[in-house]
Amino acid sequence: MSTWMLWMIVSLFTGRPLLSLVLVFGLIWAMDRFTLQVLPRPLRVIGRWRRAGQLERVLMNNTHDRRARFELAELRVGQGRYATAVELLKPNLEAGDDDVDTLFLLGVAYLGAGEVAKGELLLDEAEKVNPDYRQGSIELERGRLRLAQGDAKGAVEALERFVKGRHGSIEGRTLLAKALDKAGRDADAALMRDEAWKDYVAAPGFQRRRERMWAWRARPSRPITYAAIALVVLFLGVQALSTLQPPADPYADPYDDPYAAGLEEE
Repeated sequence: MSTWMLWMIVSLFTGRPLLSLVLVFGLIWAMDRFTLQVLPRPLRVIGRWRRAGQLERVLMNNTHDRRARFELAELRVGQGRYATAVELLKPNLEAGDDDVDTLFLLGVAYLGAGEVAKGELLLDEAEKVNPDYRQGSIELERGRLRLAQGDAKGAVEALERFVKGRHGSIEGRTLLAKALDKAGRDADAALMRDEAWKDYVAAPGFQRRRERMWAWRARPSRPITYAAIALVVLFLGVQALSTLQPPADPYADPYDDPYAAGLEEE
């Protein structure tokens, strides 16, 4: 059901379009906070946008500020603007920044921009510097981007290594299940989704909040169930609001204006 249709239905029951709009958006926000948490947080988005603007101004005044280039490239990768991140980081690598952070970020940017050979090469170099960088993040990014490019076999290989090294990663298991599906290994994919959900149930609260979206991708029936419950709660809330409105007098004359009648008597 679209947001527009939901608003129309709620407006029909309440008779108050503005109140219905508030109720609908409040419901959507509450569902997202307690379920997948995919809606952007306004303050965080504004903060990143402002920081990106500050970094761009820094680079306008000093194009050789490699720290600003790295931070801005990291923000652009987070926004999916991989080609922009590549152009920002290439001067850093040419200037001699061959640390694992730069190699990893530039490798991810190249892979996201579609330059697979360069991206894989840089990730290999980052792995030589630090094989367990960020608890296997190199393999995770390899698997994620290979999967996005349709390389199911390569994605399975990378994600299996990642899952083996980082136990309890719901994201890794869910991505591996998707890669196994693409590779035609349906039984293994179903088993991996079950393991992802078990890990999610057993995980501490902070990890469940961080990986809830991945767990519910492993069990897509869960969000649908909660959405149905939320719609029922919304319907009952609207019914309760409608009962609070004073009933109309069936014998009242809609054209009767008491104020005007008073004037006539005078």
